[in-house]
Amino acid sequence: MNRYVERLYNGLIKENPTLVLMLGMCPTLAVSTTAMNGVGMGISTTAVLILSNFVISLLRKVIPDEVRLPAYIVIVASLVTVTELLIEAYLPALYSALGIYIPLIVVNCIILGRAEAYANKHTPGLAVMDGIGMGLGFTIALTAAGLVREVLGSGSAFGFNFIQYLPGVEPIGIFVQPPGAFFVLALFIAIMNAIGIKTRQRKLVENTTCDGCCATCAQRCEDAEEDAK
Repeated sequence: MNRYVERLYNGLIKENPTLVLMLGMCPTLAVSTTAMNGVGMGISTTAVLILSNFVISLLRKVIPDEVRLPAYIVIVASLVTVTELLIEAYLPALYSALGIYIPLIVVNCIILGRAEAYANKHTPGLAVMDGIGMGLGFTIALTAAGLVREVLGSGSAFGFNFIQYLPGVEPIGIFVQPPGAFFVLALFIAIMNAIGIKTRQRKLVENTTCDGCCATCAQRCEDAEEDAK
């Protein structure tokens, strides 16, 4: 598979940041009350992720290892500030809906994780594709969760209230409350597990003596992965 296409597939399916890696749980649970909120937060995070990966990849040989994390945070914070101001200026309704979760993109585990794990080790082209893949995977997961919660909890979809045309049908209010977010997320993760997405961690457990518990593992995962090849 082409390395650029592999980056897209990795973010969308194999290592989806929300459904497989379980990153970015705070915005996933908090803002996915509607599909539009999910789209807005997903696109905002994707834009920051792509640009931060690109800049960090360009500067990967310039930033000293001793200060790389503070440098990453400065870069990401600058991009998030620009994104927040643009949303406030041109999409005030979305800005009001997302609230504090827009500036909190700065400390989103997905962005800092991809900067440390991938962008600072690869070329700008691959880093950008990694950002696109991870961002789209995050956006799709947020939008899907928001759509399910909105349909079941409010009887609407993308703002269109269809439940008024279904006499006798009442929305299930719990789905627009915090417990509903956990129910929907658990359902999606169960589906991902059921279809057997082969993650790197799962391959290690299946092909080696690894028991899946990294805290008590006596051998390095890298060594186990080499033995499994």
